[in-house]
Amino acid sequence: MNSYRKSAKIVGVLFLLAAVTAIIGLKLYDPILKDPDYLIKGSEHANQVVLGALMELLLVVSAVGTATTMFPILRKYNETIALWHVCFRFLEAIIITVGVISVLSLLTLSREFVAAGAPEIAAYQTSGILLIAVHDWTFMLGPLFMLGINTLMYSYIFYQSNLVPRFISCLGITGAIVVFIYALLVMFGFIQQISVLGAIMALPVAANEIILAIWLIVKGFNESALADISIKK
Repeated sequence: MNSYRKSAKIVGVLFLLAAVTAIIGLKLYDPILKDPDYLIKGSEHANQVVLGALMELLLVVSAVGTATTMFPILRKYNETIALWHVCFRFLEAIIITVGVISVLSLLTLSREFVAAGAPEIAAYQTSGILLIAVHDWTFMLGPLFMLGINTLMYSYIFYQSNLVPRFISCLGITGAIVVFIYALLVMFGFIQQISVLGAIMALPVAANEIILAIWLIVKGFNESALADISIKK
C-alpha cells in the first residue's frame, strides 16, 4: 500500500505541474504568437519565448509521467484501456512537442528577420503564418482533442474501480466529453479556439485535473479498492 500511496502523490504532483506549466507556457508565448508585430517582438523577447518552450516541455514530461505512473495501477482493472491510455498520452506529448518546435522555429525566423535589416517582409510573413498555424493546430489536437480521449479512459477506470470518489470520476468523464466536443467544434470552424465559450467548455476537465491532483496528494487511491483487486488476483 505504501507504493500505491507514493504513486498517488507522484501522479497528483505531475497533474498540478502540467496545469501550471501549460498556463505559464502559453502566456510566455504572447510576444511571438499574439503580437501583430511578432517578427520583431519575438526576437526582442527571445528568452521569454524560450522559457515558454521549456514550460511546455515540462508539460510533456508531466503528461508522460502521469500515464506511466498510473499504468501499473490501472492495468489491474482494465489492462487494455490502461495500455491505450499510455499510448494516447504519448501521442498527446508528441503533438505538443511539435507545437514547441513550431514556436522555436518561429523565433528563429524572427531573429533572421531582424538580422536582415529591411528584408522583403512578405516571405517572412508567409512562413510566420504557417508556423503559427502549426502551433494552433497542435494546441487544439494535443491539449484538447487528445486530452479528451485520455481523460475519458482513466476516468472510466476510476469510475469502475472506485479508486477515487465517484464525483471525481464523473467530473472527469463529463469534462472529457465536453472538451472533446469543444475540439470538434474548433476543427469544423463553429467556434474560435480562444473564446469565452471555449474557456467555459474547458473548465470541467481543468477542474477535474486540479481536484483529482489534490485528492491524490492528500488522500491517495482508495485502499479498499486496491485491497479488493489484490485479493481477486
